Amino acid sequence: MLDRTVDILSRLVSFPTVSTDSNLDLIDYATDLLAAVGARVAVTTDPPGNKANVFATIGPEVEGGVILSGHTDVVPVEGQEWTRPPFTASVTEGRVWGRGTTDMKGFIACMLAIAPRFAASSLTRPLHLAMTYDEEEGCNGAKVMLEALKSDGTLPAVAIIGEPTGLGIVVAHKGCYEFTTEIHGVERHASMSAAGAGAIHAAARFIGMLDGLSDELAERAPADSPFEPPASTINVGTISGGVARNITAGSAVFDWEIRPVEADDVAYVLERANRFVDEVLLPRMRREYPEATVTTTTVGAVGGFRRDPDGQALALARRLTGNTEMEVVSFGTEAGLFQEIGIAPVVCGPGSIEQAHKPDEFIELTQLQACLTMLERLIPELQ
Repeated sequence: MLDRTVDILSRLVSFPTVSTDSNLDLIDYATDLLAAVGARVAVTTDPPGNKANVFATIGPEVEGGVILSGHTDVVPVEGQEWTRPPFTASVTEGRVWGRGTTDMKGFIACMLAIAPRFAASSLTRPLHLAMTYDEEEGCNGAKVMLEALKSDGTLPAVAIIGEPTGLGIVVAHKGCYEFTTEIHGVERHASMSAAGAGAIHAAARFIGMLDGLSDELAERAPADSPFEPPASTINVGTISGGVARNITAGSAVFDWEIRPVEADDVAYVLERANRFVDEVLLPRMRREYPEATVTTTTVGAVGGFRRDPDGQALALARRLTGNTEMEVVSFGTEAGLFQEIGIAPVVCGPGSIEQAHKPDEFIELTQLQACLTMLERLIPELQ
């Protein structure tokens, strides 16, 4: 079974499913494998039809059952120093190397490799296998897939989200709200004072305001917060603008995010940011350049995953792994979206988050084998 898993993982890695690109070749490959074992396959797509989700079912058409879920998209490799081809899997040193091996094609490979075992079993409750697009870009694919599932009216009971946890049982994480802010100011010779209307200078003031809000969020952290760091956080991840050092910047764009412990923190940050723009930033810019604008667009909004210490998902994960410990993490997953529509989730998968998004990403073969063992234990749970 491990050899088959590695073969499938190698094929999955060969599809360069960076979030900016299509995942349809991978989806075609996965649906062929699932159809071959008799799974009922449903596909949903993004509006242009360039990306797709798969929701497949093995077993009876009844309510309940378990979803195994993983995202197919990976982060870019540009600018990273890889010592081996990122989209060609290599198996050395007891590891499979390649982009997405840990995050999270390793889990998907385990799902697909063991699917024939479930298909050959007499299940009384269904096994569902879900593969989504754009998790790295605001969980857009999962939202489409889950909306279709909710409309169908027959919900599974439990979802195992196979993000890399070293097969530890994660029962809560922060949310993730992503934004892009675009600033348009005056562009002219730098020897002429822009009087605050240069877009990069305005962006710097906006970002400085966000830094101040980070300090306020630290003070708002719940005393019993289980997270590390315990408070909601703000990060500015990219910024670009301007054309030359001797021209005031006519435009600037930056991407930023909030990872809230509590949903109220998002509203708090946005209210303060909007007030700063309306009362401080824009009035200063428009004294010099009346056409100045500041526009913030929500790119992704995913609520946190809340703890349910007595829930059936946790109980199932404990039986499958033999692990009684519970963990919380600060990174985000699609678990909160499943929870919102009434499916009890748990986050548990092979590999280490420390390898995710890095050059020379890898997953240990021992982790793949441990994941297969966990999934084999799921068979009698569904019989």
